[in-house]
Amino acid sequence: MTTTVPGRVPQKIHPHKFIMWVAIGGIVMMFAGLTSAYIVKKNQSSWLQFDLPIEFFYSTAVIVLSSITMFLSVRAIRAGKMNQYKTMITVTAVLGFAFLLLQYLGFKDLQAKNIAMVGARSNSAASFLFVITFLHMIHVLGGVTALIVFWVKAKSKKITENSVVSVEILGTYWHFVDLLWIYLFLFYNWIG
Repeated sequence: MTTTVPGRVPQKIHPHKFIMWVAIGGIVMMFAGLTSAYIVKKNQSSWLQFDLPIEFFYSTAVIVLSSITMFLSVRAIRAGKMNQYKTMITVTAVLGFAFLLLQYLGFKDLQAKNIAMVGARSNSAASFLFVITFLHMIHVLGGVTALIVFWVKAKSKKITENSVVSVEILGTYWHFVDLLWIYLFLFYNWIG
């Protein structure tokens, strides 16, 4: 039995938005499992202590800034301000790429300090950092790819009414990967 309030239309979530939330739930569970394993493994005597590379700090600032530009792009497309939308979606994609580049440079910095992520010389601490962060980078790369696709659609003027919902879904995903990195960054600094 459905109960309705007079004068109020029941709100339904768009099916694609629902699918995104289910996917986000699955990703959260995966990273919760990985960070739980990290905590358990950290209690072993062979755990290597090392500082995160400075590039990870810079990449955190970049991804927070990208979340702001993504918010502005969603707001712009909702308002029909297509030039602002195109600019903000472009800036978000560039910042996403900058985040990935900084992460890569951070791993190069760790290698330069003789901290091996994989192989015979590796340590569990570095391997966990690599696996967890690399998985996050794959999710960011997926977001950057989607941003580029949306940018191409905006440049070719293939924007429809459904485009707003699609950009909102992309915005949800992008904010999620941003928050996920902030969680991981704080986790590495407090637990790692």
